[in-house]
Amino acid sequence: MTRFAQLRNSFAEQPWELWTRQIAAILRMDLRKNFLSRRGVWIYLLAFAPVVLITLHAILDRRSSGSIREDTEVLAYIFQFFYVRLGIFFGCLGIFTWLFRGEVIEKSLHYYFLAPVKREVLLVGKFIGGVITSVTLFGLGVFASFAMMYAHFGAAGQYYVFNGPGMGQLLAYLGVTMLACIGYGSVFLALSLLMKNPVIPAVLVLGWETFTPVLPSLVQRFSIAYYLKQLCPVSVPAEGLMALFTVVSKPVGTFAAILGPVILASFVLLLASKFVRRLEISYVAE
Repeated sequence: MTRFAQLRNSFAEQPWELWTRQIAAILRMDLRKNFLSRRGVWIYLLAFAPVVLITLHAILDRRSSGSIREDTEVLAYIFQFFYVRLGIFFGCLGIFTWLFRGEVIEKSLHYYFLAPVKREVLLVGKFIGGVITSVTLFGLGVFASFAMMYAHFGAAGQYYVFNGPGMGQLLAYLGVTMLACIGYGSVFLALSLLMKNPVIPAVLVLGWETFTPVLPSLVQRFSIAYYLKQLCPVSVPAEGLMALFTVVSKPVGTFAAILGPVILASFVLLLASKFVRRLEISYVAE
C-alpha cells in the first residue's frame, strides 16, 4: 500500500462525526460567554465607536457640500487605520487570549481537560467560537459604518451602493474583516497558550505589523497586514508616514492575498496544537 493510500485510510478512519459534535458543544458554551460577558463591553465599544462618529457626521453635516467621493475616502481611512490597525487587532487580543486564559482565571479549564475531548478538538472549537464572535461584532460595526456613511446622501447614496461600486466595496470590507479576525485571532490564541501574560508579545506583534513595510518583501509576507492592505477596495493617499501603512512594495495577486492570512493562521494553529498538548493547569498563581 502506498504512503498516500495509508494517509487516506487513516484520514477516513478518524471519528469526524464525534469531533463535529464536540466542537458544536464547545461552540454553544463559548458563544454564550463571548457575547454575554460584561468583560467584553470594551470590545463592543471598539466595534461600534466609528458608527457613532459617522452618525454624528451624518446628522451635523447633512447640509454641507460634502461629496460621496470625499466620504468614501474618509470611510477608507476609518477602516484601514482604525478597524484593521487598532479595533480588530485589540478586539482579537481581548477575545482570543481569553479563550483559555479566561478558563484558567475562572478555574474551569480542568472540566474541559477531564472530559473525553482531544485537546486539539478543544482548540479548534474555541478558535471557531472566537472567529464567529469577532467577525460578528466587527462585521456588524463595519456594515453599520458603511450604511450610515451613505444613508445621509439619500437617493444618491442608494444609487452609489446598489448601482455603483458601493456594494463591491462593502463585500470587500467585510471579507478583509473576516481575514483579519482569522489571522490575528490565531496569533493571539497561540500566544495565550505560550505565555501567561500575552500583552507584551502583543505589543511586539503590533510593532511587527506596523514596521514590516520597511523590511525586504520576502519578510513582509509573514505579516498579516501585508495581505490585508492589498485587499482594501479603496486606496488612501500615501503621504509622509501614511505611506508606511498603505503602500505595498511588491503586491501579490488577489487570490494569493486572500490565501496569505489563511495559510499563516493554519501554520500558527498547528503550532498552537503542540502548545495545548503541553499545557498544564495551575490555579495557584491566578
